[in-house]
Amino acid sequence: PGGFGAAKNLSSFAFEGADCSVNPDVEKAIREMVSLGKPVGALCISPVILAKILGDVELTIGQDTGTAEAIEKMGATHTMTSHGEVVVDKKYKVVTTPCYMLDATIDQIGDGASNVIDAVLELT
Repeated sequence: PGGFGAAKNLSSFAFEGADCSVNPDVEKAIREMVSLGKPVGALCISPVILAKILGDVELTIGQDTGTAEAIEKMGATHTMTSHGEVVVDKKYKVVTTPCYMLDATIDQIGDGASNVIDAVLELT
């Protein structure tokens, strides 16, 4: 998933930051994917959900320092990235990219999304 809905509908991150909660069905799905060793791709703001659920996961939301600080407060490691770059956490098989967390064009969003797909396929 990706987009602002992840921060306000799938979780309460938009309102509560690092103290957020995650929709129980979303949390269950992510935990099941991880326990089965299946890769998970997350775009834009949605990596905050993975930070909340998994804790010590490595991920990116780009270069927003406030969000990066919240991610680290949840126990995760944030890596600063730019357009199209992905961060792969091999322990959890999680792949993330910032998309619209950066001032991006639709082509840059497409590149990031494609790179996440490629990295997820490499983890299968």
